[in-house]
Amino acid sequence: MSALRRRPCTRHELLRARRRLERVRKAAELLARKRKALVNELFRTARPALDLREELTERAAAAFATLLSAQADRGQPQLQALALPLREIGVTLRPTEAWGVPGAEIVAHDPVRRSAADRGVVAGAAGPAALAAAAEIEALTERVLEAASRELLIRRLARALAETSRRVNLLERRVAPGLAGEIARIASSLGEREREERLRFRRLLRGRSWGVRG
Repeated sequence: MSALRRRPCTRHELLRARRRLERVRKAAELLARKRKALVNELFRTARPALDLREELTERAAAAFATLLSAQADRGQPQLQALALPLREIGVTLRPTEAWGVPGAEIVAHDPVRRSAADRGVVAGAAGPAALAAAAEIEALTERVLEAASRELLIRRLARALAETSRRVNLLERRVAPGLAGEIARIASSLGEREREERLRFRRLLRGRSWGVRG
């Protein structure tokens, strides 16, 4: 990295390295603040998401149980026929942003739950078990749509947190120590040169004083 290359031992390079070290430390401080904010936002978002995940797990288990009952009552081929025609559920998204992390929120979607008439099923043809299974699965689908935006935000926050932490560690553990080491090396070399110049100057003055006396 350019920050870690050996610099010429000059006062100009010393000033440049000091200024860059100051900028690196300020950048690391700002990124550390952002990392803390991302952690807080992630925890704030994750708590309700965990509760919703537990709810979805319970709803999925209940829906699967009703589906098994419907299969036992009507058989798999008839259930598949009752599910036709397949349909798409349209959603309306609104862009969001949290600490520079883009996201999307589902603000509206097509109706998910349908009555037997909406499904085009003749009364009594499906049976109560199949209708109960359809209702449970549709309710589960609605809750999944509600959870999708939050899950997307959590994943993006986690990626942003990992990237910010990586950059903070890079600045604090590699770039800043490397610059500090270069500053110390250049300052030591310049100090040594100054001592040699002073010693040389003293010898020169001493030689001139002996010449005047002679």
